[in-house]
Amino acid sequence: MILQVVSSMAGTLAFAILFNAPRKEYVFCALNGGLAWLAYLLFTRAGTGVAIASLGATVILTLAARGFSALRRCPVTVFLITGIFVLVPGAGIYYTAYYLLMNDLAQFSAKGLETFKIAGAIALGIVFGFAVPQSVFNKLGKRKNYVGE
Repeated sequence: MILQVVSSMAGTLAFAILFNAPRKEYVFCALNGGLAWLAYLLFTRAGTGVAIASLGATVILTLAARGFSALRRCPVTVFLITGIFVLVPGAGIYYTAYYLLMNDLAQFSAKGLETFKIAGAIALGIVFGFAVPQSVFNKLGKRKNYVGE
């Protein structure tokens, strides 16, 4: 489990570098990706399906990205976009296309439906994560002796 979380942090860091995130935010991007994968693993070990695990992990990822955004005074997309890559069902999309090309319609339907559910769960997780009022996160960004206050 620890190796998986560390690997997801490394992958998230690689995406942060690839997408030109600010260097000073690399550690927080990696932490967010690791947190998302840890949440996904914990949800799946609790017996939820992959779609519910993706939903829960995405909500946690989005809330953490908003928290890092307020804390670091940086756009939330820096943390959200880089962190979401560990949850994107890339293999599901690949196998859906593969089964379609191989004319295995039963497998195509099963894998396609599962992939669609995961993608929908990720989208809903982001919506649910943004449903929390911004004022909750603004308290994280307040610093004493800040010139603007």
